[in-house]
Amino acid sequence: MHFKTVAFVGRYEDHGLDAPLRALAAHLRDAGCEVLVEADTARNTGITEYSVCGYDEIGARADLAVIMGGDGTMLGAGRRLAGSRVPLIGINHGRLGFITDIPLQNAIEALTSVINGNFEADDRLMLQARVVRGGHTLFSGMAMNDVVINRAGRGGMIELRVELDGVFMYSQRADGLIVATPTGSTAYSLSANGPILYPSLKAIILVTVAAQTLSNRPIVIPETGTLGITVTALGRVESGASVHFDMQAWSECQPGDRIDVRCAPHTVRFIHPTGYSFFSTLRRKLHWNHMPRPSDEEE
Repeated sequence: MHFKTVAFVGRYEDHGLDAPLRALAAHLRDAGCEVLVEADTARNTGITEYSVCGYDEIGARADLAVIMGGDGTMLGAGRRLAGSRVPLIGINHGRLGFITDIPLQNAIEALTSVINGNFEADDRLMLQARVVRGGHTLFSGMAMNDVVINRAGRGGMIELRVELDGVFMYSQRADGLIVATPTGSTAYSLSANGPILYPSLKAIILVTVAAQTLSNRPIVIPETGTLGITVTALGRVESGASVHFDMQAWSECQPGDRIDVRCAPHTVRFIHPTGYSFFSTLRRKLHWNHMPRPSDEEE
């Protein structure tokens, strides 16, 4: 058995989570695994018949973390467990599910195969960023998908100066700028017409959100550099700017504030059942190769 101690983390706001999570946990227990349940998940689902643990204890004890929910649940767990090197496997109990890629109806079969050694692993880059004002760090955080600087509320465009390792790249007026990992290339970056990057690539994407000039295009840079993004001006006096780390935000940026972004020193390891294909996920989620029916063509 490759994963003897398995932790479960769920999207505990989902009231329908308890039954499938309990069934999966019982199946793994019967297969000989020790089962842990993350504390908030246990409290909100009522699943307290297993060891209830915080993230620190999961990081110290678990060989595998099963994340049940949507991609947001995986992002949160990934940030909390990245430093521990506990690998993650995602069961889709949400909507789109690019990184929680195992359908719920296939979960028992997939997990059985994985704990018996039939799996593939890939390591994903993470970002770390900080907001600096006057030489002092006001906020720092990590992101698995992206760090986003954008205008706050209904304010006008913001002006940004972008440097890579201290070398000037460009200045721009736009609604915002997305700095994304390959994992994040199928998230907000994708909706802003950014490129899809293969998950194992060691690179970072910069994608502008609604730039003032049509000549602005996404750019892919090496993972070894440090981006310095300075807010040089706000569109209106009453405007503001905010910084988002995945779904977490730090707001109230002022002109002169700098956001430093680089790759984090550690990665997150994803586990997939043998036979997993990133392209299969793209075909399924983005409806590639959909052949229109005659009725579709007539409409």
